[in-house]
Amino acid sequence: MRPDTSFSGPDLCALSATEVVNLLRKGAVSAAELVEASLTRIAQVEPAVNATVTVCADRAREAAPKAAGTDLGGLPIGIKDLTPVAGVLTTMGTQGLKRNYPLASDPLVLRLEERGAIVMGKTNTPEMGAGGNTFNAIFGRTRNPWNTARNAGGSSGGAAVSLATGEVWLSHGSDLAGSLRTPASFCGVVGFRPSPGIAGGGPAAMGFANEGLQGPMARNVADCALFLDAMAGYEPIWPLSMPAPPTPFAKAAAQDPGPIRIAFAPDLGGFAPVESDIADLLSDAMTRLQSPTCTVEDACPDLPGLEKTYRALRAFFWAALPGDAPDFVQGFYKPTLAQNIAEGRALSAQDIADAQLNRSALYDRMQQFLTRYDVLACPVTGVAPGPVEEEFPRTVAGVPTTDYIDWLRFSFLATTTTLPSMSLPVGFTPDGLPVGVQLIGRPRGEARLLQVAQHIETALALPSSPIDPILRHDIAQP
Repeated sequence: MRPDTSFSGPDLCALSATEVVNLLRKGAVSAAELVEASLTRIAQVEPAVNATVTVCADRAREAAPKAAGTDLGGLPIGIKDLTPVAGVLTTMGTQGLKRNYPLASDPLVLRLEERGAIVMGKTNTPEMGAGGNTFNAIFGRTRNPWNTARNAGGSSGGAAVSLATGEVWLSHGSDLAGSLRTPASFCGVVGFRPSPGIAGGGPAAMGFANEGLQGPMARNVADCALFLDAMAGYEPIWPLSMPAPPTPFAKAAAQDPGPIRIAFAPDLGGFAPVESDIADLLSDAMTRLQSPTCTVEDACPDLPGLEKTYRALRAFFWAALPGDAPDFVQGFYKPTLAQNIAEGRALSAQDIADAQLNRSALYDRMQQFLTRYDVLACPVTGVAPGPVEEEFPRTVAGVPTTDYIDWLRFSFLATTTTLPSMSLPVGFTPDGLPVGVQLIGRPRGEARLLQVAQHIETALALPSSPIDPILRHDIAQP
């Protein structure tokens, strides 16, 4: 059950993105009013949570009158601080870029602005997006709004918190090792990692990379689908770009899903440990979903070589991107990031070939498995949010972790196989911390995944309204 919470922000901030966009289209509210409401809420909660670390007040106010008549109509959003916004401080969480003001925006930002999104600010991220706890040497720690002594997950931690506290209605994120999914689970919001090419491109320097992807975050499934529609569409600048679907994602998500079959794998066939409170909560949620039109079965395909394959792909990605930055940037990198880059540089041609071959074999297994099920459900992480000062948990269910990504094992499968996946809130731990379930869909199965998620959200009937931060620390110490 959701803990008792309050919300003291502007009434507009408590509405869903879908509700607000409908008001904008009717002329019942203006983009300028939304910008001021967002700025008010940011000022209220930032001292406690440190989520939106660069605020674009003047830029947002200037954009508001120009957004009328667009798809989103002037809806304020957050952009993760890995993604360039023209003229706005974009640090990527590293001291070597602490004075970086890009001349040009990322193409996805341009697309969102053309479709009526207003950038309210940049949300906090760990250095270069590396890690499941959002902190860096420039802006400090982002805190979990459900307990500010706990961390918000990462690397889209600032984005998740900006949603959970009502600073914005939608917030942009990205994902390699659960960077959308982990903070969504930890903060009680929705995080969606789409298939490659659905929501813009990967990093500009590696346009063919399909491991690190951008995606939408929202407070409920309908809002997430709305945001995905705003991101979708073919653009030749992105090598892997896909056209938008004939039926918008928001419309597909609202359709009757018909019979649903869910495969539930609480530890991914022994691949990842999970704490008992997380396992029990997810099992209870799956039991509550059982109905004549929704069946849940314990099932998981064999996943041979998944860990080695994912780690090779990830290490190659890091060596080619942060590992190719100028020396004056790399000189500031935290030890865990430097370690990942070193592992990438040490890969042999055979290591990379083996990873690509096994990746294809894993995809084949998942594709065949998902002909029998609509989604594979599993944990997002095996633990609840830990202390904000702890970079990563040293054990999960009594099993020692080997490094800073070992505890994120549940994220490896969707990334490796490029399948769409998402984190959906399903409940709370006994001490009041949110928990999400990870849903992995069929190849290019975004629409069906959203339909299933909408059914689960409706069946479990969890509220998705924002909250005031629950203070468990001295807010003078970010």
